[in-house]
Amino acid sequence: MDAAKSPPQNAPVRPRSRVKTANRAQLVLRMVDVEQLIPLRHPARMIWQMVGQLDLSHYEATIEAVAGQAGRPAWDPQLLISVWVYAYSKGLSSAREIEQRCSYDPAFQWLTGLDVINHHTLSDFRGSREAELQELFAQLLGVLSRQRLIRLKRVAHDGSKIRALASDKSFRRGETLERHLQQARELVEQLSEAGSEEQSARRQQARQRAARQRVERLEEAQRQLARLRESKPDQPPEQVRISESDPEARIMRTGHDGFIAAYNVQLSTDEQAGMIVGVAVTQEAADVAQLQPAVDRIVNNLEQKPEQMLVDGGYISQPNVVAMDQQEIDLIGPWVDRKDKGQQNLKRRQLDPAFYPEAFRYQAETNAYQCPGGQLLSYESSEVRPFQTRHRYRANPSACRACAGQAHCCPNTRKGRSLVRIEAAPEVKAFQEKMQTPQAQQLYKKRAPLAEFTNAWIKEKMKVRQFRLRGLKKVSLEVLWACLSYNIQQWIRGGRSRALKPRFSQT
Repeated sequence: MDAAKSPPQNAPVRPRSRVKTANRAQLVLRMVDVEQLIPLRHPARMIWQMVGQLDLSHYEATIEAVAGQAGRPAWDPQLLISVWVYAYSKGLSSAREIEQRCSYDPAFQWLTGLDVINHHTLSDFRGSREAELQELFAQLLGVLSRQRLIRLKRVAHDGSKIRALASDKSFRRGETLERHLQQARELVEQLSEAGSEEQSARRQQARQRAARQRVERLEEAQRQLARLRESKPDQPPEQVRISESDPEARIMRTGHDGFIAAYNVQLSTDEQAGMIVGVAVTQEAADVAQLQPAVDRIVNNLEQKPEQMLVDGGYISQPNVVAMDQQEIDLIGPWVDRKDKGQQNLKRRQLDPAFYPEAFRYQAETNAYQCPGGQLLSYESSEVRPFQTRHRYRANPSACRACAGQAHCCPNTRKGRSLVRIEAAPEVKAFQEKMQTPQAQQLYKKRAPLAEFTNAWIKEKMKVRQFRLRGLKKVSLEVLWACLSYNIQQWIRGGRSRALKPRFSQT
């Protein structure tokens, strides 16, 4: 085995290399040019410019500190808004992490002028002032509309389930909620008594505050449980459950995660530049009742209704079709065929497929149906319902008993085989015919790239896959912040952020 070669005995000895290492024990005092921290076209600058275009007087009206009086000055609303918008654009939704970033991240340092904003201040600002944030979002839409980035020629609407800040195992029945509430109240009484000398006053106050908050959540859970029971009269009350962590969250089914505690986020996206023109959060898992409110939100935000709405099958129903027709909005979406549900009922009645309604021939001249066995089903009555008329036809009971196919056609009835012909409203008929045309089908193909792109951006780019706040109101604010950031991001991507000047003084 060869040994490592050693230098010759007469070779000169090489001096030790001299290198410069990092000295992390020293204190450095240096000058920082804040304006040079980020480039001129940095997104943080563009966000600051856009927010400066908006009127923030409704935020300033809530500030108690005024010039000429004692008191600590409040943070500039333009600064707090810009920090949160930039944070969401980078997928940051933790107030504590943003506080830390203010110490070392150049973009946050530029926005704050090297100051560090406490995470409590950031969190309180995000989770409050709902009216002000709604007004801010509407103002931004107005700026984008004046720049011709919103036209409302075609709007795609879609819903997406986002996980709530609650475990799936936190859902309890009424008896368990009552027991846990009683235990929480007893804990509050114990903590309200003389505290232990081993604990500091600050720690005791924190424990008391946490106990009181738990009592409040459990009391809210009981109120939400009562409402949920009223909305589900067919379900036994003892089986209805509600979350202890977030009482306003609901169990919803998603395509990937199965059943989770979530909220249903509704977004309306304009085709012109992909801007979000309407946003809301609902506790309803189904989307069918969310179309009309979506149109109303667009009108409230932009004082104009969309010319065309692209939706998926979850929003298509006879009331929605008629409502959109009355408002002269061109609705594009797939008509859901309800035959599968009807065939399931026929299977439960043990009917032979040869005697399904499709096998009966309608005779318009006599307004009657002829069954596969040759018997006639005469007109019996009509029932006018909203958006449709149901015409019932029935065969003579004696003719059915004499028919050889009775065992396969109507084995469990003594009144003879009946059939219902549904005559849809004229608006529904026109919609069905329209959606069968190639033009409408091509328009519907534009829905997914437009609507689903918005949801994917918010979930993947902004990382809003689970809310950080609890309750429907605060969750709605969190989504609104994300949509505000999304629109400004698309505005920057479109190259419209060129030398903007503030329109309103922030002094």
